Amino acid sequence: MIAKAPSDLSSALLAQRRSRLNRVLQELDVPALLTADPFSIRYITGTRNMLVHNLTGPDRLALAFVDGPTVLWEFAGCEHLWGGHGGIDEIREAPGLNAKKTPNFRAEAAAFAREISNRCAEQLGDDRRLAVEALDAPVTDALRTNGLEIGDATWPMQTAMAIKQPAEVEAMRQAMDITEAATTQLHSAIEPGRTEQEVWAEFHRALIAGGGELVVTRLLQAGVRTFPYFQEASDHRLAAGDLVCFDTDAVALHGYSVDFSRTFLCGEVEPTERQRFLHHLAIEQLEHNAANLRPGRSFERFAHLAFEVPDPHREHGYYQLAHGLGLAGGHPNIPRAGDGSYPLAGGFEPGMVICVESYVGDPETGQGVKLEDQFLITDDGAEAMSTYPFDPSLSRSRHRWSSPK
Repeated sequence: MIAKAPSDLSSALLAQRRSRLNRVLQELDVPALLTADPFSIRYITGTRNMLVHNLTGPDRLALAFVDGPTVLWEFAGCEHLWGGHGGIDEIREAPGLNAKKTPNFRAEAAAFAREISNRCAEQLGDDRRLAVEALDAPVTDALRTNGLEIGDATWPMQTAMAIKQPAEVEAMRQAMDITEAATTQLHSAIEPGRTEQEVWAEFHRALIAGGGELVVTRLLQAGVRTFPYFQEASDHRLAAGDLVCFDTDAVALHGYSVDFSRTFLCGEVEPTERQRFLHHLAIEQLEHNAANLRPGRSFERFAHLAFEVPDPHREHGYYQLAHGLGLAGGHPNIPRAGDGSYPLAGGFEPGMVICVESYVGDPETGQGVKLEDQFLITDDGAEAMSTYPFDPSLSRSRHRWSSPK
């Protein structure tokens, strides 16, 4: 079997991510980790295979020992994909652990649990602790039956993935470049008479053509469908003067996600004063909250400093202030401040990639504006990673608007 020659960036990603994971596992006293989550498998091993298919059940698995070997269970018949790959010490054929796909999945789970137990005994001796992630209850039950003490692997993985290593930052910059290029294609396709789906498809096509992998949502909506938010692309046709809200939600180059949002105006028309006001208010919220990103600041303090849009828009705002990003969305997910105790401990650290959200919905006119930008927390502040411009027709004026009557 011919060994694959990874690029310099791929080799750096493998080495730096595994070093980071080992440090976190040591700090949290986790001797071994078993995961079926495709994003975690990508992080640990640097391999991908049928990502969307793997989101429907545990078709691939990875076992990682702290400062030890990594074993990949690959989808049956696909073992040859990773011959000689530097992120894997051993490749085995994946068992049928998905009850939706494998009639005898309980027998497969029992056999796999014995295999894992034996492998852990070889590597760890009498230490029977194993952290697991994205496994169904029959599998974890079988692991316990075979003498393993089961813990949680999600928090160790999220902790490791939250702080980006230098190679990851470079990979995310490259991912941003192709996503912004795909956004240009979408922007140019916004024309009266086209459906939301037709416009959204231009983004998807350009992303894939540029080497991206997939889009995890279909968040593009126009006109009356921009309020309330979270309506996905449909056969609704755009009209001149419509606001068009768009969120990238892309898994782009090297498997890294890109997440920013823009709102555009459809057609060669002037926006209404109300539309300009809503767009400016969203910019004000986004820029205010982004200016409060800094290392060492607690999430709670960030939430208490957050911009509050005025009534009647407040109750229709985005459900969270900001969230982490890497191969996928992840820690931290930063909620708004409420009346009780703040639910999220911790604070911003250098190397975190944070997406700041803004949505200003207007119940009076039945339209809304969605904006979002992606930032890298640095040693002394935050750097904007997303640079796609706001629609100039909606953001020509930078003075403070008062709400039109």
